Amino acid sequence: MKLNRIFLSTPHMGGGEQKYIQEAFDTNWVSSVGANIDAFEANLESYLGSRYVAVLNSGTSAIHLGLILLGVKKDDIVICQSMTFAASANPILYQGATPVFVDSEIETWNICPIALEEAILDSIKNGKKPKAIIAVHLYGVPFKVDEISAIAKHYEIPILEDAAEALGSRYKEQSCGLLGDVGVFSFNGSKIITTSSGGAIITKTKKLKQKAVFLATQSKENTAHYEHRELGYNYRMSNICAGIGRGQMEVLDQHLVLRRSMHDFYVHLFQDIKGVTVFTVPNDDFFSNYWLNTIVIDPEITSGISNEKLSIALDEAVIESRPLWKPMHLQPLFKNYPYYGGSVAEDLYKKGLCLPSGSNLSDEDKDRIKVVIHNLFTFS
Repeated sequence: MKLNRIFLSTPHMGGGEQKYIQEAFDTNWVSSVGANIDAFEANLESYLGSRYVAVLNSGTSAIHLGLILLGVKKDDIVICQSMTFAASANPILYQGATPVFVDSEIETWNICPIALEEAILDSIKNGKKPKAIIAVHLYGVPFKVDEISAIAKHYEIPILEDAAEALGSRYKEQSCGLLGDVGVFSFNGSKIITTSSGGAIITKTKKLKQKAVFLATQSKENTAHYEHRELGYNYRMSNICAGIGRGQMEVLDQHLVLRRSMHDFYVHLFQDIKGVTVFTVPNDDFFSNYWLNTIVIDPEITSGISNEKLSIALDEAVIESRPLWKPMHLQPLFKNYPYYGGSVAEDLYKKGLCLPSGSNLSDEDKDRIKVVIHNLFTFS
């Protein structure tokens, strides 16, 4: 019997999306304007409890616009967490700015406060204070908000909060997306909710939201003819995708519970296997959506079983896994840019693995994963 592949994280429809999509078709609003866009933004603003949200065609677009709103221009310096997806860093280059990468700390795997301050001081010493800090909530685990925010405030550098993976996560009961000067979400197919493709930018003021929408719609001036006085972008979310988002918001809380239950599943699964650590928040100040569940394997303790061996075993059982994000300072595109810190991110990349974490995994799927883990660690 051919087995269906178990993926890391696939779209999980709630059933209510179709009515909003049909509404867009019935009213013929199938472009980047329409009632679904306004309603989806209102849904997100209500969920977050404050601030202003503009929905866009990707999280990458949101990061790019966030840098523009923070005034990042050509030859500016932007500090970025090294252990992240390339979309966190690419928009720095879009602006012609210079990325400076910073190592992770071991508790949250996010931007290291010590290395961050070292990078800031070095930049200032060289005559150019960084224009922004991109801090990421990796795999849905919040970064050390108090420490990073204190450093940013001391040196008067704004934080672009990359919460692409962290919708539903919180730090000290405050929603991720509200913890920096500008926030970003992603709604691509693998995220905790999806709009097929899509993202959002979260701003502190209505004026900044309006500026983001202006930039995202080709910077068209309010004239009868097409007037453009500054560079614009085609970044707005479509009304159809926003309809999917409205339906997904109806099941967000349910998806959050299911994602976190997958984390409990892995904690229980690996609890008696020495040398394997399930990535978990450090204390009760942190609440994670556990968008992807990740582990670190020490082959010196597991009798030679490594992340690669486990990945091969899972693949043979038609189950997807994936290495952790390869740090940006190790990527060919970014290898010549400055880097501060030690080897935390690199060591995590060498030993870590992402495991299937979707909110739509069945009990049968879990059993198949369990069998592979049990057989590998019991009989190797």
